[in-house]
Amino acid sequence: MTLPIPDQIKVLWFLPTHGDARYLGTSEGGRAVNLPYLRQIAQAADSLGYYGVLLPTGRSCEDSWIVAAALASQTEKLRFLVAVRPGLQSPTLAARMTATLDRLSGGRVLINVVTGGDPVENAGDGIHLNHAERYEVTREFLDIYKALLAGETVNYASKHFKIDDGKLLFAPLQKSGPPLFFGGSSDAANVVAAKQVDKYLTWGEPPAQVRDKIEGVRRLAEAEGRDVSFGIRLHVIVRDTNAEAWDAAERLISKLDDETIAKAQATFARMDSVGQRRMAELHGGRRDKLEISPNLWAGVGLVRGGAGTALVGDAATVAERIDEYRRVGIDTFILSGYPHLEEAYSFGERVMPLLPLENPLPQASLAANMGPFGETVGNDYRPAAAPRPVLVTGG
Repeated sequence: MTLPIPDQIKVLWFLPTHGDARYLGTSEGGRAVNLPYLRQIAQAADSLGYYGVLLPTGRSCEDSWIVAAALASQTEKLRFLVAVRPGLQSPTLAARMTATLDRLSGGRVLINVVTGGDPVENAGDGIHLNHAERYEVTREFLDIYKALLAGETVNYASKHFKIDDGKLLFAPLQKSGPPLFFGGSSDAANVVAAKQVDKYLTWGEPPAQVRDKIEGVRRLAEAEGRDVSFGIRLHVIVRDTNAEAWDAAERLISKLDDETIAKAQATFARMDSVGQRRMAELHGGRRDKLEISPNLWAGVGLVRGGAGTALVGDAATVAERIDEYRRVGIDTFILSGYPHLEEAYSFGERVMPLLPLENPLPQASLAANMGPFGETVGNDYRPAAAPRPVLVTGG
């Protein structure tokens, strides 16, 4: 199958509402995550030209909707990717929440459809459904949710829902509602993606494996007469040289002991998420074979659930690895790094100018300082202008 190659890409950052740190798996170097800190990250992402931010969901996180509502008025262009939870929310309530936040943010809402893959957490939330049943609920939920956001009056009876004259009195700002993002690696997830969502997300597997997943979902979508676009969730560690980046990766797990790794891997093993199993298989809980593909490092996944791989290298190397994913069909990159404020700048300043971005990077204001930018040398003269970056074009 010949996959279309996107000409341009979107880049989003991550708001770490479950915590932030300089070292994984330890409180050493841990950073308090409060509203002022999250505001710093959001405003940095906004000023650097990121398309949006992903807010995680689950009992380990602050609520994504409340955080997004608090930060929408503190940013200008930044979009907020927040989660709806089939089985945990009613589709009508989720539609009202979506429409409200979309209007109040000026149409800056993106929706992440999350089914939940941890049976223990699900049970704590009152959800006692197996894997197949959760995807049944997701399909039915989206039937209702999408119809409401499109302005329809909904009468719906199914295995899991009965809706009589459901409607929205106040429409979302975005026509028919915000775009729907969705991730999952199981056959049931692929069916939902093909039938009902706008953007299918994968975690950061090697490019060949990502290509296989994209081909499968695209084939299913074509059979439904639909077109689905594709995104990927990755961490990034970018430094001036490749050697410095790999040193930074090793430092990130330098405080991590084997007992902590074993406990984390045992938690992941109880989950029925196919995607989480695939993440764990990339490293097998071992420290000695973490570069699983050129510049793709699985060290984050030793203790972090979900996205567990990072692109590691200098700016040109990471830009080329991103372009590899673009060339297999990825048009949206959701990135993060530790700590998230500093790494938003590291990636934004080093790599973003090298990428074929859909939204242009902000231009520095010339009202007060004509540049070149940087600290005045010896309180006497401006530093030399930096060379202009060369855009990655790929093929």
